[in-house]
Amino acid sequence: MTQKHSLLGPSTLERLNRARADLRMGVPIVLTGAGQGVLVVAAEALEAPRLAELRLMGGDLVLALTAHRAATLKARAYDGDLARVLVPANASLRWLRALADPADDLNNPMKGPLQTLREGLADLHRAALVLTKSAQLLPAALVLEVPEPLALATRLNLTLVNMAEAEAELYRASPLFPVVSARLPMAASEAGRVHIFRPEDGGVEHYAIEIGTPPRDAPVLARLHSACFTGDVLGSLKCDCGPQLRAALAQMGEEGAGVLLYLNQEGRGIGLANKMRAYSLQDQGFDTVEANHRLGFEDDERDFRLGADLLRRMGFAQVRLLTNNPNKMKMLNTNGVEVVERVPLKVGLTAQNAGYLATKAAKSGHLL
Repeated sequence: MTQKHSLLGPSTLERLNRARADLRMGVPIVLTGAGQGVLVVAAEALEAPRLAELRLMGGDLVLALTAHRAATLKARAYDGDLARVLVPANASLRWLRALADPADDLNNPMKGPLQTLREGLADLHRAALVLTKSAQLLPAALVLEVPEPLALATRLNLTLVNMAEAEAELYRASPLFPVVSARLPMAASEAGRVHIFRPEDGGVEHYAIEIGTPPRDAPVLARLHSACFTGDVLGSLKCDCGPQLRAALAQMGEEGAGVLLYLNQEGRGIGLANKMRAYSLQDQGFDTVEANHRLGFEDDERDFRLGADLLRRMGFAQVRLLTNNPNKMKMLNTNGVEVVERVPLKVGLTAQNAGYLATKAAKSGHLL
């Protein structure tokens, strides 16, 4: 079923962004594809009245969880990267949220036995999880198959997304477009300029901080720096982000030229709220990677294609990359920006982050 719209109506890309906003507010959305239609609500944002309404519609409620979260709950992930947990008829909202959020796992480890589905298609459940992740919610979605999805979406005024049309948009890196740039004298260099870029998909803006006037026909000293509110702003001792940010800018200032890309991918791409959830789990004894997995996320959810796009748009084809992360080098090289040199950035070791840095080296391959 093809969604037609006039030029005044939302495009497929705009429908996806509307769907993310609805999920964050606890409003259901409708997904269609492969002859199926489902109603989807983010488990984190679900409230009791809507859960009761969902039950009145009949059918089996299914909670889609990532394989990482399913492994924590000892639930079988027959679909490989996700598990479809059948929700018991008497399951409470508290039970659903306990499956989605690991905050109380150690105090209440037994939530099952959980029955997971192994028959039927999981494509729309997978899309629901991708959408909840991109909305920076916990990757747990309540899914209900519905017989007439178009009629339901029209009657309830719900956002309808045809995944046959939207799948390519959902997984591609959104192009970034310049909004404005202005001169900004900084402690690192008086010759500073900040460029603001806005993604086509309506997501968060990203920034490029240019030091001096680096030539476009030579390798530029560059850094891809992911936003870290706790480290960059608050001076957190749990990570090395703040010292890395300041050291990178200082080195660019000393050399008289460079570009730092400040990418709004907080918490390795899971958002500040989920990063705080991960910190809470670390206080329970889990390392960075283990905490992410218990929440249902990958080790690292960031998309460094954004950095390659920004560099190309600014006219840079070669970089001397300030990084300890080989994955950044790989992603730039794969996406049209040649890394001619890796410049180590080893600063910020504290007693509080020694374990965190050791985990980055052992599990994420950082060159420390």
